[in-house]
Amino acid sequence: MLRIRELEQGASGAWDAFVRATPEATFFHLSPWRRVIERAFGHRTHYVYAEQDGAIVGVLPLARMRTLLFGDALISTPFCVYGGPVSATPEAAQALESHARELMRRTGVPCLEFRRRDAADAGWDERPALHHTFRRAITGEAEADMKAIPRKQRAMVRKGIANGLRSVANQDTRTLHHVYARMVHALGTPVFSARYFRLLGEAFPAAHDVTTVLHEDRPVAAVLNFHFRDEVLPYYGGGTPAARNLAANDFLYWEVMRRAGAERGARLFDFGRSKAGTGAFDFKRNWGFEAQPLHYCYQLREGATLAENNPANPKFRLMIAAWRRLPLQVANLLGPRIVRGLG
Repeated sequence: MLRIRELEQGASGAWDAFVRATPEATFFHLSPWRRVIERAFGHRTHYVYAEQDGAIVGVLPLARMRTLLFGDALISTPFCVYGGPVSATPEAAQALESHARELMRRTGVPCLEFRRRDAADAGWDERPALHHTFRRAITGEAEADMKAIPRKQRAMVRKGIANGLRSVANQDTRTLHHVYARMVHALGTPVFSARYFRLLGEAFPAAHDVTTVLHEDRPVAAVLNFHFRDEVLPYYGGGTPAARNLAANDFLYWEVMRRAGAERGARLFDFGRSKAGTGAFDFKRNWGFEAQPLHYCYQLREGATLAENNPANPKFRLMIAAWRRLPLQVANLLGPRIVRGLG
């Protein structure tokens, strides 16, 4: 008999083993995200799995994002690029989807969202293709991977090298957060807390590192990377105001690619998601990556409307402009309270 069970601590190992063995599953399906989301943001999670003959045959990570500013939704998975149920059988997939629908009905949540990488779920509505991901194979050979970068972008990497930049790889999320907070403040975006970065490091001790670029021994760019199977996923990163003239951001991602290929055996570089029409989107295409639309599909309760919580929404433009004018210390204090609804 196929059963749907709530994830308990004793089943986390079997859950993660299933995720690692299932090609459709991603880093964001791993169970430690549950604790991170609960502890960093205070959201209630609903991680369930399908069990048959004593074995896990499907998993579904869900979290309820409920805030006064940004509404109420069940999402698989907030603060992550990809999500939705993954399963070994069609029956398990259907059972997990039915469970999610019933949870939406029982809790009264107006919206259920699955963040799909490859295709939308049949019969679900889909958000406009705002977010895209960028994934490409790498060889692990520095010379070959450098040559695969388009000429103009390759010149920027070499400029960073000529400027005397160097990189270090460690688990220093504190320095990362200092650099990241300055960048997102300049963009008018609320910042994540330093505690969130620390919790991510604790949740994935062997599956993360921080690449930091130094100029004259001062950090000018940094990024938190995740490692999953043979993939490297640079996730939260940024640069100081000095980074642009030094080509530090270009050098940063080259160093992530070079180190992951040579030191961890990575053969796929996942550049994460970016919104179409943004500088980050163009930056990733300049590296020769092809934009792949993400399929964020949803279902609504009768009478509910879809929330549009993204910077492209005109109602947020004044908020962004005002946020940029806040002192950095004030923005760092207030930002984590706001960003918990923007996953």
